[in-house]
Amino acid sequence: MSTSDQPIAYLTGEYPRATDTFIQREVAELRSHGREVLTCSVRRTGDAHMVGEEQKTEAANTFYILSAARPLHLMACHFGALLRAPGRYFKALWLAIRTSPGGIKALIFQLFYFAEAAVLAAHLRKNKVRHLHNHIAKSSCTVAMLTSEMSGIPFSFTLHGPDIFFAPDHWRLDEKIARARFVACISHFCRSQAMSFSAPKHWAKLHIIHCGVDPDKYLNTEHPMGHNLLFVGRLAPVKGLPILLRALEGLVEQFPDLHLTVIGDGPGRAALESQVEAARLTKHVSFAGYKSQSEVAEALVASDLFVLPSFAEGVPVVLMEAMAASRPVVTTHIAGVPELVTDGASGLLVSPGDPEALARAIAKIIGNPSRATAMGISGRAKVQSAFDVSKEALRLGALLDEGAQ
Repeated sequence: MSTSDQPIAYLTGEYPRATDTFIQREVAELRSHGREVLTCSVRRTGDAHMVGEEQKTEAANTFYILSAARPLHLMACHFGALLRAPGRYFKALWLAIRTSPGGIKALIFQLFYFAEAAVLAAHLRKNKVRHLHNHIAKSSCTVAMLTSEMSGIPFSFTLHGPDIFFAPDHWRLDEKIARARFVACISHFCRSQAMSFSAPKHWAKLHIIHCGVDPDKYLNTEHPMGHNLLFVGRLAPVKGLPILLRALEGLVEQFPDLHLTVIGDGPGRAALESQVEAARLTKHVSFAGYKSQSEVAEALVASDLFVLPSFAEGVPVVLMEAMAASRPVVTTHIAGVPELVTDGASGLLVSPGDPEALARAIAKIIGNPSRATAMGISGRAKVQSAFDVSKEALRLGALLDEGAQ
């Protein structure tokens, strides 16, 4: 078997998740271009994320490290790695120790990652994997880095943010960049942050590879004409939904038929439902829970405006989906978002945490159907030109092939 015929492995902390459909799309595109991609995950995803056949199929064919790490198998993996290459084994152990952010608890977690790395390394060797690629550069990327050191299989990762940029030293982003064959940065903002936390000699390996969508799956000839708002995302404080609900309190007086559908779930749902009830917005807000990719696409067609009031983001794929469906968007002027949404052209950007500004932006669009239509057309054109998953996967695939050499 030649190197080009050997598979690539993908690793994340949890796969597949309803909130990370962009990874599933990327894997599917790489496979469609003739590459064999084995999916691996540290832990199994909860049943709440099994929202469609895509997730169920991927889950059934994914290797789960913690599920495989039964005591006897765990010992066999470590003894096998030690006997096969003792030098690499102890270098990986030392790497785990010296990249610990400090403290007993952190060191224990590093040793857990080292234990997981031996299980993954055995799986990769068994399947003759030529390259390991990681998404989300935190704990699963630590496992990928240690696996690479232990096995000799090169690795790379996609850097998203924003949370890792809050603690780059804790997650040793500098060490991961230094050791990776390449880093796929999802935006120029992301790349600039990576440059801030790495040595200049490694900047050449930082490449812009956008997450993307298939625009053809969101083709829609209908134009927004009503007052139906849509939010899709994890129900956590960072998404800014309390700000959107505060904005709605004034908007429903101006637009009595206004309705917001919230797709997603998470730790903040109970508090958000209580806020809706206290503000007497129950007739104007519906919580739909997690939905499949096809159901989200249908919800976008039924909406008139997509709203994402986040406090911190990378470049939200859900915004790409909305724009691909020719929907205008209102979102916050943060991180890499302006690289996707052109203020005044494909949507409106507002300062995060400002309900009044958010309400004004929403009113400007839903109160002007012709402007909403023009923004939707502009947004779809932007996604087609710069955020098409097929085009981005081709660029990533070339890097993966080069990195495996």
